[in-house]
Amino acid sequence: MVSSSAPAPSSTAPLDAAALRADFSILGQRVNGERLVYLDSGATSQKPQAVIDAEVDFLTRANSAVHRGAHTLAAEATELFEDARATVAGFVGARPEQLVWTSGATAGLNLVAYAIGNASLGRGAPASARFALQPGDEIVITETEHHANLIPWQELAARTGAVLRHIPVNDDGTLDTDAAATLVGERTRIVAFTHVSNVLGIVNPVAELVALAHDVGAVTVLDACQSAPHLPLDLPALGVDLAVFSGHKMLGPYGVGGLYGRADVLEALPPFLTGGSMITTVTLDEAAYLPPPQRFEAGTQPVSQAIGLAAAVRYLDGVGMGAVHGHEKALEARMGEGLRSIPGVRLLGDAPGAERVGLWAFDVDGVHAHDVGQFLDARGVAVRVGHHCAQPLHRRFGLTASVRASSSLYNTADDVDVFLDALSGVRAFFGAGA
Repeated sequence: MVSSSAPAPSSTAPLDAAALRADFSILGQRVNGERLVYLDSGATSQKPQAVIDAEVDFLTRANSAVHRGAHTLAAEATELFEDARATVAGFVGARPEQLVWTSGATAGLNLVAYAIGNASLGRGAPASARFALQPGDEIVITETEHHANLIPWQELAARTGAVLRHIPVNDDGTLDTDAAATLVGERTRIVAFTHVSNVLGIVNPVAELVALAHDVGAVTVLDACQSAPHLPLDLPALGVDLAVFSGHKMLGPYGVGGLYGRADVLEALPPFLTGGSMITTVTLDEAAYLPPPQRFEAGTQPVSQAIGLAAAVRYLDGVGMGAVHGHEKALEARMGEGLRSIPGVRLLGDAPGAERVGLWAFDVDGVHAHDVGQFLDARGVAVRVGHHCAQPLHRRFGLTASVRASSSLYNTADDVDVFLDALSGVRAFFGAGA
């Protein structure tokens, strides 16, 4: 059996971050002689021992190829792999057949974009024609997108002659929904947008965007990387057609993620990657493909990683996603208040009343983001610096880089206070202000 340090399921008990930290041994170390304050979970989260144990247990007890053998280990590996699919699918409100394993959200978004490109070339079953793009058709994204939800659509537009348009953001970081209503029109075929901006931390109006898209028959694609670890998530209830998320941002391993799709959408999409394990019959001239999700899972799959991700979502479920969100909301409020009180700090996406996750990006007047990050690191505080794979959004706010502090369920109020105390000394240290 896989050992587990996951808490017992609880939907009402408040989250005790100090107690949970015992499950994350990496948080007990010292960095540069200081207690580690890890505020970079937006880039990658730490892993509880239950996740590490799940992967190790599989690799030492049941390691074998899945869906490819009749011997005992192969059968057990396949069962564990498909059980993991059911567990992770359930975490986002989906059925197992609606979850495609990918290597991460980037792979999932590229899968969708290239599959639609294949449909545009006439590939796939007759139902695939619904996705075919013609010159002049439109793909609508937002100005807040991570490059992973921008560049695949740029490439698809270049291959098909479609036009890429974007919904702008207001000065406070919220989406310009009036502009969205104008941009999404009769030529719109795809609306792709992030659930939560990885720079701004603001939860976007999913229902409004989905309604605009579906009113004109467009397909919706949701980037849920920054929402899946932090908010209760029911993808079917959100009404999106397709969605992606990454395991390493939600306490899980690297190299695994999920692509959710409505059953009719996945059934109609042609494959992107082709090869073994995604076919029914093959001749030297042609091939017939399996139904979803296997149609999109050619080649060797991330088996131990999928099993580790299932352990991660069991851990999150044990804590309770409502408790996670409530805890991180309190950290976000404490962090935001503290950041606003430090002279020379400019917050990005400081929209009063906006729904948020526990993430803030900011600029320090007179000090480059990389220098801020190194100063904080010397004091044991780990944050993200740079453009966070969102150059257009930074350009919108007149920046090339920012500092981002992002929390998770294992962070405490003391973590926030240590971070704020360290940050308050940055400008004086670099001679940029008191």
